[in-house]
Amino acid sequence: MRTTARPLTCAACIALVAAVGPAIAQGRGVRDLPAREVPLPSHVSPELREIIAAPVPPLGRTPATPEEWKRAQAAADTPMAKLAEQAAAQLGVRIEEVEVAGVRCYRLTPAEIAPAKRDALLVHVHGGAYVFNAGLAAIPEGVLLAAACKMPVLSVDYRMPPDHPYPAAPDDVLAVWKDVLEHHDPARVVMGGTSAGGGLAMVTTLRCDEEGLAKPAALFLGTPGADLTKTGDSMHINAEADHMLGRYEGRMQACIGLYADGVDLRDPHLSPLYGDLSGFPPTVLITGTRDLLLSATASTHRKLRAAGITAELHVYEGMSHADYLRAFATPEGLDALGEVVQFFDRYLVADGPDEG
Repeated sequence: MRTTARPLTCAACIALVAAVGPAIAQGRGVRDLPAREVPLPSHVSPELREIIAAPVPPLGRTPATPEEWKRAQAAADTPMAKLAEQAAAQLGVRIEEVEVAGVRCYRLTPAEIAPAKRDALLVHVHGGAYVFNAGLAAIPEGVLLAAACKMPVLSVDYRMPPDHPYPAAPDDVLAVWKDVLEHHDPARVVMGGTSAGGGLAMVTTLRCDEEGLAKPAALFLGTPGADLTKTGDSMHINAEADHMLGRYEGRMQACIGLYADGVDLRDPHLSPLYGDLSGFPPTVLITGTRDLLLSATASTHRKLRAAGITAELHVYEGMSHADYLRAFATPEGLDALGEVVQFFDRYLVADGPDEG
C-alpha cells in the first residue's frame, strides 16, 4: 500500500530535535578553520575586481591618547575632504555650510533637481566609525546621493570623540531632525547613511518613537552599525577578508570604545538592533559578501521583516564594508546607488506634486 509522506509540523520538528539533540550537541562549538586563500570573485565586473585586488595600506598603531586620536583624525579627514570637493565639482553638486539647531551641516544641491523632488529632502548621516570624517570629509556619500537621487541633501556633521563621545552624535542628529520637521513635511523627507551613519539613522528613528516625533518616509541603511558588539557570523568569517575594516579587534574596537565611553554596547541607543524596530519606515539595506557587518545588516533586515516593515536587502558579490562608495563608478556601485534611488522614489514621488 502506497503512503504519502506528510510534512513535519512545528511540534514534530521540535520533538525530532529533542530526540537527536544530544547527538548534535557533541558536534557543536567553535569551528577551528584552516588557513585559506580567498581568490578574487569571478562574478563581478573587471572594474570591481581591480578595486578588490588593490593592496590595503596598513592603519598603523591604534591611537592611545586624545592628542593621538586627533592627529589620526586629521590625517584621515584631510584627503577625504579633498575627495568630497573633487566629487562635488565633477558631479555639479553645490556645497553650502549651514548651521541647523546649533549643529554644523552641509546643504548639498545637485545641478539637476527632479521636478517631483523640489520639496523633498534627504537627511544624510555620515559614516567613519563614529570617530572620523568631520567637516567636508562628512559629505562624499551625500554628494553621490544628491547627484544620483536628484534631490537636495542635508548632511549632518555631528560631534565626535575624543572631545564629544556618546551621546553627542545621536543628540546632534535628533536635533537636526527636529528642526527639519519644523520646515518640511516628513512624508517628503528620507534619511540614510552608511556604517556609523546607518546606525545613527536607526537610533534617530528609535528616538522618534520614544519622543512621539514623525519619522522619515523611508530609510537607507548602508551596512549599518546596528550592533557594536562582536556578534554574528561575518564578524568571524569575514575578518581580514574585509579590506576596509579588517577585523573587529584593533582600530574598529578602539573607535567603538572611544565613542561608547563606557556605556553598555547592547544599549539600543548604541546598538539599535537590540531596540524595537516595529515602528520603522520602509527601509533599503546594502552590504557585500566580504563585509564584516554583513551579519548585522542581514539581522537588521530580518528583524524589520519580522516586525512587518517593508525592507529590501541587496548583497553585492565580493564587496567589503561600504565598498559601493569606494567603487561608486563601477557597474556594481552604480547599481547600488540606483537601488537606493528607486526605493526612495517609491515613497517620495508617488505622493509628490504633479510634475506637470
